[in-house]
Parts: sequence; structure tokens; C-alpha cells
Amino acid sequence: METTIVFILFGAFLGLLLIGAPITVALGVSAMISFLYLGENPIKFVQIAFTSVGSFPLMALPAFILAGALMEAAGISRRLVNVAESFAGPFTGGISAAAVFACLFFGAISGSGPATTAAVGMLMIPAMIDRGYDKGVASAVTASSGSLGIIIPPSIPMVIFGISALGMQPPPEAVEKFGIFQSVSIPKLFIAGVFPGLVFAGSILVMNYIICKKKGYAGSDESFSFRNTLCTLYKSIWALLAPIVILGGIYSGFFTPTEAAIVAIFYTLAIGFLVYRELELKAVFRSLETTTWLTGRVLLILFTATVFGRLLVENQIPAIIAEAMLSATENIYIIWAMLIFFLLFVGMFMETLATILILTPVLLPIAYSLGIDPIHFGVVMVCALGIGFQTPPLGENLFIASGISNISIEEISVKALPFAAINVVAVFIIAFFPEITLWLPRAFGY
Repeated sequence: METTIVFILFGAFLGLLLIGAPITVALGVSAMISFLYLGENPIKFVQIAFTSVGSFPLMALPAFILAGALMEAAGISRRLVNVAESFAGPFTGGISAAAVFACLFFGAISGSGPATTAAVGMLMIPAMIDRGYDKGVASAVTASSGSLGIIIPPSIPMVIFGISALGMQPPPEAVEKFGIFQSVSIPKLFIAGVFPGLVFAGSILVMNYIICKKKGYAGSDESFSFRNTLCTLYKSIWALLAPIVILGGIYSGFFTPTEAAIVAIFYTLAIGFLVYRELELKAVFRSLETTTWLTGRVLLILFTATVFGRLLVENQIPAIIAEAMLSATENIYIIWAMLIFFLLFVGMFMETLATILILTPVLLPIAYSLGIDPIHFGVVMVCALGIGFQTPPLGENLFIASGISNISIEEISVKALPFAAINVVAVFIIAFFPEITLWLPRAFGY
């Protein structure tokens, strides 16, 4: 029975994708066909789907999207870019390094890779081109750095992973063999993403320096000025306080991630209207429109992917896959390599949130079977899928950067490959050294 369901479920899903059906349609139709084959009442399909979008943590999703959109309109993102650029000075590749730091700062607010790429790219790509950078290089470094938006907390994909993994407990045999696993929670995932995000940013900065040194991209003509940097920091203090307010409130226990997202919205409105006075009602309505469109798209995927995942779990498909992998090898490093390359491949063709929803029920049991902490696994999964934002054919960040710089996707893709390659190395480092991910949650007593 399980084998037949696998063929029906994945056969229908892949077949629909090949003929050009949207991923939401492919997930929903393949799940419904499987339900009918199993003789299940179709009402159960609807019940599972509605339950999936009724969780309190999921409210953080539209709130963080809206907060990111409002921060761009309120001038907060521009000030974060100014802070990053003030550190550039005369250093080789300084302006492109500033773009990486700007993505790091904005990622600590938006939680979205494409939003980070758009907000920073609108300001930094033209600035780099004015300094003599090749359009492809300027676009590639920004598109690659935009991936930091989903690794540095808060992170929308981590929210989705947390929701997907909440109901999945480690099997008794895994607990007996490896001891107690950490429970999955969104605050844990957020704090666990800090050091991996810095490892990712560091890898991009290394590659940026190598490329800029080779191409002769110097820094600014002005020497580094500590006084100018302090002035920029002072002028941008309210923008810099945004991630501190959001993340500080979560880790201090003052509010939950969902409540933090709401706080972020009101903080942005207050700063935009009362302090910077750059936020207009027209921009607020435009941000609401963007949020509605993006949230609806994500919820539709969540709606159908949850049913798809439930079918996998109920028919023991994750257990079968885990057993097959463990029968091939028990070397944890080889299995990590298999998992990472699989995620890299899938991330090239599928949207990150849909991939997390579909694959978490399949891959998390494998992690438990190997004694991998679910928090560590979730961060590695998000990091590996984050590379998909900067690799074709899907590569959302590439499309955004292409629209800003007005050059072809092909040209940006070629220039982005070195950054993707060094990010793959970073993912392996994060996977093979779990303390990079787990030290901070433990230090904070999570």
C-alpha cells in the first residue's frame, strides 16, 4: 500500500509540475488523488488544511512581511545601508562589503531573502556601479547577501520549520540511544541562527574580497573616519534599535515571536511618522497590498503542503526513507552530505517555504535516527535552502537584482556562482560543527 501511495502522490505531483501547474495546485491535486485512492472522506482534506493555517505562531508571518515593507518605506532600510557604508572606507571591495553588512542589518528585521535583496539592492547596486563595479558583480554580491535575510533572526522560513516540526516527537528508540533531544520552538530557532548567519556572512565577505582584489575594485577615495562613522551611527540610532527591540523582547521573554512582529509594525509606524517623518499613507497602503499578496501566496502553499506532508507521515514514508538511508551507511558525515546536496538540488527548483513544509516530515525523522538535534537540523535546512535564492532557475534574489541593474539573469547567475560555492562550504561547516548552532541557545538557557 505504501509503495502505491508513494507512486501516486509523487507521480501526480511531479507530473503536474512538469506540465506547468503552480506548486499549490500540484500539491493539492496530488494529495486529493491520494485521498480518493485511500477511500478517505475529502472533508478530512479540508479539515487538515484549515487546521494548518489556524496556529498562533503563523500570525508572525504576515506581521514580519508587513514590518519589512514598512521599514523600507519609512527610511529605516536606507539608514541601515548608510551605517554599513560608513564602515567601508578605503578598504578593497569596501562598498560591496557594505552591501553584505547592510543585508545582515536588514535581515535582522525583515526575515525574508527577497525583501532584503530588494531593500538593500535598490540603494547599493547603483552605488556600486557608480564606483566602477561590473553590473553583474554588484548584482551577484547583493543577491547572495540577500540570503542572509532568512538565516539571521527573525526568519520567516524558521517560523515555518518551527510550525512544521512542533508536532513531531523523536521516536523512543532514538531517545533511548542518544538521550533527550531539545524541543523545537521558534525562539530557539531564532537564537540558533545568529552564529550560522555570521558564518554565512563571513564566507560571502571572503569571496567578495577575493573577487574585488582580482578585479581591482578599490574602496572609497576618502580615508576611514571614526568621527563620520559615529555621526552616521547617531543619525541612524532609531533604525539600529529596531532589531534590538524585536530580538531583545523575544529573548528576554517579554513577548513571543508573534507579538514581536506586531511590536515591529508599531515601532516602524511610530519612527516613520513621528521621528523620521518619511512615511506616507500611500506607502502604508502599498505595504499592506504587498503583504496581502505575499501572505496569501504563502498560506495557499501551507494549506496544501500540510495535507501532502500528513499523507507522507500517515503512510510511514519518512520511516521507510530513513531506514533506506541508514541501511546504506551509518556515517553521519556522509548522510549529512547526502541531505545537504539533496536540499541544494531541491532548493534550485522549489520555493523555500513549500520545500520546508513538504520535506520536514520526511527528513526530520532521519535526523532523529542519527541523533541530530532538531534545532541544529532546522538551521542547516534553512541555510541550505537559502542558497536556492541565489542559484538558477528559481533564484528569486537573482530576478530582483536583475530588475534593479537591468542585466540578464544569465549574467548575474555566472557571477553569483563563486558566492554560492563558498556558501555551500559554509553549510557543511555549520552541519559538521553543531556547537556553532547550539552553543548560543544553551548559553541563554533554552
